[in-house]
Amino acid sequence: MPSEPSHITPEIIFSRFGEYLVEKGIISKADLQNALVRQIELRKQGLPVPLVGNLLIDQGVIDRPTLDLALTEQILLLRSALQDANQKLEVRVQQRTAELQDAIRRLAEMNDQKSNFVANISHELRTPITHQRGYIDLLITEELGPLNAEQKQALAVIERSTDRLAHLIEDLILFSSAEQGQVFIRVRPFDLKRLVKTAVSYGLEQTQSKSIRLAVECPADLPYIQADEEKIIWVLMQLMDNAIKFTPPGGKITLGVEIDGNLVMISISDNGIGIPADKIIHVFEPFYQIDGSSTRKAGGMGLGLALVKKIIEAHGSVINLTSSVGHGSRFEFVLKIADKN
Repeated sequence: MPSEPSHITPEIIFSRFGEYLVEKGIISKADLQNALVRQIELRKQGLPVPLVGNLLIDQGVIDRPTLDLALTEQILLLRSALQDANQKLEVRVQQRTAELQDAIRRLAEMNDQKSNFVANISHELRTPITHQRGYIDLLITEELGPLNAEQKQALAVIERSTDRLAHLIEDLILFSSAEQGQVFIRVRPFDLKRLVKTAVSYGLEQTQSKSIRLAVECPADLPYIQADEEKIIWVLMQLMDNAIKFTPPGGKITLGVEIDGNLVMISISDNGIGIPADKIIHVFEPFYQIDGSSTRKAGGMGLGLALVKKIIEAHGSVINLTSSVGHGSRFEFVLKIADKN
């Protein structure tokens, strides 16, 4: 096996230094060919193989000062080429950076336009929905004339659909405000028992028609907590609705409350279809649908959980989700117990 040179010279960094010497007219092609043949012979004999430049010196074709000068020229050329490449690269990076900044600016503008559009269209829809609900109430109370049974049933369907549409519009308005960093909360002490009672009342109303059992697991003595009561009730209703969507008839939903020191953990769990592991990280994204197909059974715009996350985070807490396909899901968050003073 050929041995390595005893020391490293500048010549070793050039893979075609011999051709460079030929191009400069310092040596002839024949001189270079003889040196290369000599390298092959030494390699076959298992002897140390000198660099081409050293062989040329040994053969009397070139002297050391001329060889060193050629190496110096080659190094200077390479350094100049490297500097030029670095300058071009720096200019290209600056161009790419400017293009990226422009793209980010345009995306931010588009996002602002989207948020403004959602907010504007939501507010525009509020007025006709309000008028619609008003006339539906007049019809249902028969203030505009008597109704037969079929008409009353039809109006009941219209009323439920109108209420659902109104809730969707309110969610859009809340979402557009949250997107602009305007999640306003009024934190003050309120009775956790009242919160649980409201959530249970809402849950029973929603689950009874779907043959889903609602269970409550919480201590008998519940403290006051420090939070925005209205928004936390909204959060629980959203989590309850979400659990109902993905729990089949005969299933079970549990509202849980656990006390730990000066903290309260509130949870909504179900034994429904569960969420695939690769989709859990997307659940709290706006407009995300676990089942995005045109035949999906669960309705909604995909804003509920995104808003839940923003509201809980506005309280200085986090919403946690654990789920297993075929076994159900559990959403939980922690709130502070109100100061007794």
